[in-house]
Amino acid sequence: MANEQPRFMKIAIAEAYRGVRGGHGGPFGACLVHRGKVLATGHNEVLQRNDPTRHAEVCAIIRAAKGMSSPHFKGCEIYSTTEPCVMCFAAINWAQIDRVYFGTTVRDAERLGFNELVISNRTLKRLGGSHVQLTAGVMKEECRELLEFWRALPRRRTY
Repeated sequence: MANEQPRFMKIAIAEAYRGVRGGHGGPFGACLVHRGKVLATGHNEVLQRNDPTRHAEVCAIIRAAKGMSSPHFKGCEIYSTTEPCVMCFAAINWAQIDRVYFGTTVRDAERLGFNELVISNRTLKRLGGSHVQLTAGVMKEECRELLEFWRALPRRRTY
């Protein structure tokens, strides 16, 4: 499915821009996919909902879960514009999502001032014995452009 990576990451990026332009939160988007079909998308909604747990990946999982008959997402993959934070990686692991594709890293988000626990998904996977497969650097430049777009905003907030 390597040829599908740009298609789904573009959806995640567009979702992130939608959230940023709406003032909903930070520059992060996600797209949850099962067998080539988009189940749900999400963007950071922390400011919109005053809820620190409303990260892009969590929002996509919540939306997709509404149509599922199980809390497990075996056979699914999630595309995230930035490497998932510790909370989101845990949610992805608990949801039994098979693979994460991401663009920029958790360190990139930290450099922008986000309150990240700077622990890579690779480290979390190793320490926690997670089954989740990781693919980094998918459309990395486009994801960096998203972060730079956000950085240039006059009233940005790191939530």
